[in-house]
This record gives sequence, structure tokens and C-alpha cells, in this order.
Amino acid sequence: MSSSEYRIEGGGYTAVVLGLGAAVRELTYEGRPLVVGFGAHEEMPNFRGAFVAPWPNRIEDGRYSFDGSSHELPINEPERGTALHGLVFDIPWTLVEHTESAVTLGCTIEPTEAYPFTVALHARFGVGAEGFRTDITALNTGSRRAPYGVCPHPYLVAGPSPLDAWVLELPAATVLTVTPDRLLPVAKEPVAGTPFDFRVAHALGDVQIDHAFTDLTRDDAGRATVRVTDPASGTGTAMVWDDTCPWVQIHTADLPKKPESTRLGLAVEPMTCPPGAFTTGEDLVVLHPGETHHTGWTITAL
Repeated sequence: MSSSEYRIEGGGYTAVVLGLGAAVRELTYEGRPLVVGFGAHEEMPNFRGAFVAPWPNRIEDGRYSFDGSSHELPINEPERGTALHGLVFDIPWTLVEHTESAVTLGCTIEPTEAYPFTVALHARFGVGAEGFRTDITALNTGSRRAPYGVCPHPYLVAGPSPLDAWVLELPAATVLTVTPDRLLPVAKEPVAGTPFDFRVAHALGDVQIDHAFTDLTRDDAGRATVRVTDPASGTGTAMVWDDTCPWVQIHTADLPKKPESTRLGLAVEPMTCPPGAFTTGEDLVVLHPGETHHTGWTITAL
């Protein structure tokens, strides 16, 4: 729960961003929900709308090595023995600027034994005719190189029909397979001939997805787009991002221990690096002292 939240409006869009974790609690277009939200006095459930940094997804056993030193992160997913979704989703962010249609929040990841780096984050959230736009800047204000990755965690809503009836268009040719018990990365494989091939849009059905995808088809401007639509209502939601995020995590929100929350929305998480990048180094952003990194994404109503 957060003692502060910031409402922004413009172009038919309304968003509510929390001061705690810079989480997006609510996003609507002309009153229609575009994401699965949560109540003003409710703790963020299932990472809905979370801001995830300085690593996306999970790190096996919380252990990684960087520049010759080994580190161990707190385990916050004990059932799988992993460090999940970074360090900033549950800490207060500072208000930088708030206007009718935009809000900017900031926080600094201070060095600890587990993550001995200093990274200042600025997140700008804005609404307008193009949709709900998020821009993220990370600055290494410390004296040593810092490993870094980032992603959002919205659960998109296509319309009032059940998720199984929604149609997904996911322009990804490669999926990162995972272990069934801990969801740890195994190997990159072509989606062709698997239940994860949504390059041609079709209904989700009962497929269960909690995987990262890459080799994304992009438009002439370098943008990748994921669309989820509800054929019954004729509505949908899209997410768009550029090549600073070569990966996207898709999750059908199968939560057997939380039946009231299961398959309410489709998590679409553009990522700067894949799961486990702190240990593999694949697509990992390495921020040198004084260096910045910028990325962003847009959610729009269809």
C-alpha cells in the first residue's frame, strides 16, 4: 500500500501511478480497463503493474558474479529459490514532477553487499493521443561498473471475455524454454511447431505461458508490437517498444494457488535482457560510471 499516488489524464487515457515502487495501479481508456489493476488500499498483488529493475525475471539461487566478484541476493521467491523482479518494486520513489498528463518519479539503488552498485532511476509516465507512455533512464552514479536490466509488469486486458477467448499476436520467432518446477532458463528454441507460435494471431485457448521470447519482428522504425484482442467485444490492447528491449516475457497468469486471480490478464513485459542475464551476460546492460541507459514502452487501446 502506498500513501501517495498520482493520477494523470489525457487523450482519453487515465492512469494511476503509485509512489511505492512506481507501480501502475490503474490504466483505462474512456473508462475501459487496459490492465488488471488493484484497489487504492490494497497491496500490489502478483506484481501487477510493477516496475522491475535492476534485473527482470528471476536469478537462480540469487547468486551471480560480476567483474570477478560473487554476490548473493535475497531470495524473495522461496518456493523456487530465486531472487525475483529486482530491488525497487517495494520501495518509495520520490516525486520529481507531476502535471495533468504526466508524472516523473525517481529513486536510487544504493550499494549493498548483494548489489554493490549505485544506480539512479527516473521513470516518466505520460498519457496522450498515442497512449500510455513510460520512459526510463538509469544513471550509474557510482565508481564501478554496474550490471543492469529493466522491464515493466502489466497484465493487459483485451476485453470482458475470458482470457482463453482472447486473440494474441506475438511477433517472436524464438522462445526461451524453462524448467517446469523453477522456471529457470534451459535453451532458446524456434517457436515453429510449438504452442508458443503466435506470429499469426490466434486465440490463446488453454495454453499456459510463462516464457521469454526474442527474435522479434519489427516495423521500419524498429518497433515491436504485441496485440491482444477480444473478438466478442471488438476491443483490445497493444504494447509497443523499440530495440532497446530485444526480449519480451509473456505470462498467462496461471496461479493455481490463487484461483481468484488466475488468468485475469496477459502479462506482457518488454525486457532489456533475458532471465538469468546476471549469470549468462546475454544482452546484459553494463553501465560504466557516469553512463546512462534509456528505454521505454507504450500501451495503447485498440
